Amino acid sequence: MIRIVAAIALLMSVSPDLFAQDTLPRFTVVAKAGNRNVISWTNPYRSISQIGIQRSPDSTRNFKTILTVPDPSVKQNGFADTKAPAPKMFYRIFIVLDSGKYFFTNSKRPIFDSTGTAGEPPLMEDNQRVKMSDSLSNRQIRIIKENPVAEKMYVIKRREIYTNVPENYFRKFRDSILYNTKDTMMYVSVDTIVIKPFVPKEIYRASKYVFTEKFGNVMIVLPDAATKKYSVSFFEENNKPVFDIKEVRATSLTVDKSNFVHSGWFWFELYEEGKLKERHKVFIPKDF
Repeated sequence: MIRIVAAIALLMSVSPDLFAQDTLPRFTVVAKAGNRNVISWTNPYRSISQIGIQRSPDSTRNFKTILTVPDPSVKQNGFADTKAPAPKMFYRIFIVLDSGKYFFTNSKRPIFDSTGTAGEPPLMEDNQRVKMSDSLSNRQIRIIKENPVAEKMYVIKRREIYTNVPENYFRKFRDSILYNTKDTMMYVSVDTIVIKPFVPKEIYRASKYVFTEKFGNVMIVLPDAATKKYSVSFFEENNKPVFDIKEVRATSLTVDKSNFVHSGWFWFELYEEGKLKERHKVFIPKDF
């Protein structure tokens, strides 16, 4: 009797149903071929603001976030971890609801998938820019993955412009998007693709002439102010004038932050001999 129970347990352990996506706060971790650990889940929450995937060599400590999901509201989602430092890492998911409540799931290790790719969800890899709409069925996704040029014509939408692309051109078009741009392709059906333009994050680099010092005051540093005529104008973010310094005679001038009335970003225009030398911005901290 004990042997029969053990045999049944072994069969259940390799059943394809085991690798179906669990519903949060439960989730599935499957070890795939090619050193891939696939973390997948079904999201039941209507109001969710953040989902983070965390990894650790220990089941309770030293967890580090390896991915923050770009769109946590997607109902079925997954991620393929191809950079795990060891084969038997622990994973857990960090969830933040719109109400501000947050919690961690229980941690778990990957289970080896002996069924191949059966039941594997569309994956959102950190370097993948070909995505599947959540509205697509598993059958439609399988068609796209197995034969991305199965249809005679494709409809491409970029912003408000629609373009018809024949199948013999589609592969070149797809490769051009992936290798020559940073845009993302989203399949909304087996023959309709939406191009989502890449929006770069703004990286602020302070001006070397006009900047905020450690106490929040604005420094104006002009090494040749003694021989050249400089002036500086400050503006609100909506370009409303704040004040002007019609002539900067010192090589180093401190402008007290109280002159800006409130904290926040301010634009400035630096003129040299009446010509615009630099247009940039400074941030006044909220500590006065």
